[in-house]
Amino acid sequence: MLVSMSAVVLLGLLIWFLLRIRYLRWADLLLCGTFGFLLSRTVAAPLAQALLDGVSGFLGQLRF
Repeated sequence: MLVSMSAVVLLGLLIWFLLRIRYLRWADLLLCGTFGFLLSRTVAAPLAQALLDGVSGFLGQLRF
């Protein structure tokens, strides 16, 4: 849950930034949001969650 909330905040900030620099239009934002909402209700949702968990685990092990 914590990773998914972090991903939501990070993606939300990225979308806000892209809207600010006018690279992303509102129609694109609505399309991406609708896709994400519909994806979360499919059988692909566990695969997407596993992918996010794997990426976050990898990034968590990086040491600078």
